[in-house]
Amino acid sequence: MDLQRHLGELDSQGYTVIADFLGESDLARVRAGLAPHLSTHSGRNNFEGFRTERVYTLVARGRCFEQIAEDARVLALLDRFLVPGYLLTASQAICIHPGESPQPIHYDDSFYPVPRPRPSISFSTIVAVDAFTAENGGTEVIPGSHRWSDAQIAGAYDGRDADAPMPPALERELVPMVVPAGACIFFHGTLMHRGGANRSAAPRLAFSNQYCEPWARTQENFYLGVPPALVAAMSPRLQTLLGYEIMAPFMGHVTASHPTKVLRPGYINAVAAGRAGVVQAPAQPTAEAPSA
Repeated sequence: MDLQRHLGELDSQGYTVIADFLGESDLARVRAGLAPHLSTHSGRNNFEGFRTERVYTLVARGRCFEQIAEDARVLALLDRFLVPGYLLTASQAICIHPGESPQPIHYDDSFYPVPRPRPSISFSTIVAVDAFTAENGGTEVIPGSHRWSDAQIAGAYDGRDADAPMPPALERELVPMVVPAGACIFFHGTLMHRGGANRSAAPRLAFSNQYCEPWARTQENFYLGVPPALVAAMSPRLQTLLGYEIMAPFMGHVTASHPTKVLRPGYINAVAAGRAGVVQAPAQPTAEAPSA
């Protein structure tokens, strides 16, 4: 991977494309892994998309998704922008069906109330499982908008709510990302973009992993969403991405020690152990000594 080229594109336009991110065999594994979960969650609003399917907590849906979430090329880019110990904040598949309207134009870390312009608090990847075209709901971006101020964004919306039809002048700035199946679009969390309308006759399948600073609240609560037994079998790097790590000097500790202790066989929560009547499994554990 040409790291310097990708960094230059991220600086100048706010996004870059890793064209050969997944090969044919990888895509086949992704399709097979997604098949049991599609048709289980349809969008509930115009942001999710009323004709769009989403599969959340994708990282825990199979080994191939675990491996993709910690892909070395993605991490090499993230290492240049985020503090060590950064987190996976969202992991989902997105299938846009024919007839879907375009998403509202937005940026992914807009829910962090930090004035713009500013460094991105999160970064996003979108991986095309189906090739993206200008007709099938491929992602559309506004190059350079990662540098926009709050005032520029407010002016671009022309006083309209983000859910309202977009001003034509703003829509004219959108560039469709026409990329082959297997390509990965990597972009700043401050980049203005949207999922396009699907005017084709076929669904458009993709998935997105997003990453944020270790001090930021994640979109998905993976502590509750991913069973500890699954996390225990994951790689140490992926465990860190899911939050099982200390951010210096001691953020994220569990009763004053490392959070991965909760993944060990026989672990007993110190609080539960000290309270009468609390049911604790497994049956024959070694109790953790309560810590100060």
